[in-house]
Amino acid sequence: MTSSKSSGSGSSARATRAGADPTGVAVVCVECQNGVIGPESVLPALAADVRAVVSGIARLLAGARTAGIPVVHATFEGFLGAGGPGQAPLWRALDRAGGWGPGDPSTQVVAELLDPADFVLGRHQGLSPTHGTELLPVLRSMRIHTVVLAGVSLNVALPLTAADASEEGFRVVVARDAVMGTPAEYAEQVLRNTMAMLADIVTVDDLTTAWAASALRA
Repeated sequence: MTSSKSSGSGSSARATRAGADPTGVAVVCVECQNGVIGPESVLPALAADVRAVVSGIARLLAGARTAGIPVVHATFEGFLGAGGPGQAPLWRALDRAGGWGPGDPSTQVVAELLDPADFVLGRHQGLSPTHGTELLPVLRSMRIHTVVLAGVSLNVALPLTAADASEEGFRVVVARDAVMGTPAEYAEQVLRNTMAMLADIVTVDDLTTAWAASALRA
C-alpha cells in the first residue's frame, strides 16, 4: 500500500504520542477471523487483498504484547438464531455467515494472529464492532484511552469503529500497514480521505518503535 501524504517525521511524532502511555493503549484487531480473511472467507476479494498486510498485523500485535499492551480481537459470531440481519446490501454477500455460531471455525481468529493472552470479544448483530456491543464499555473498564485499530475492513467496519470510538472519547490511531479494504486502491482512498479525519494514521514501525522506547524509559 502506498504511503500517506503526511511526512514520515509527522507520522513518527503522532505514533510517539500514541505510545507515550502504553498502560492506556489497546490494540483492537477487527474481524481477522477465518470466515473473513481465511481460505474459506465469505468475502474472497477482501481475503485476497488482506494478504498484503497480514504480516504487518502480526508485527503490530507482537509489538503490543511485548510492550504489555492488551490485544483485543473483535469478531462476528453469527446471529444466534435471531431474525434478519438488516437491510444493508452487504448482508446479502454475507449470507453464509448467517449460520455461524460461537465455536464455529469461521468465527475463530486466524491462528497466526492469536495469542493465549489476547482478549476475544464476539458480537452477534450489526455491521459495527462497536455500536450496541460491549467492546467500548470493556475498553473503558480496562482504563483504555487510546485505541489502535488493525484488521478489516476499511470498507465498513473500521470507519464505523473509528467514528464510534472517537465519539465516545477515545483517541483513535490507525496502523496503515495493518488495515485493508477491497479493492486495495479504494482502501488507500479511505485512509487518506475518511480515516485521516477520525484518527491519527501511522505505520506499524512507528508504533512498535515508540512502544519499545517507552518501555526503555519506564
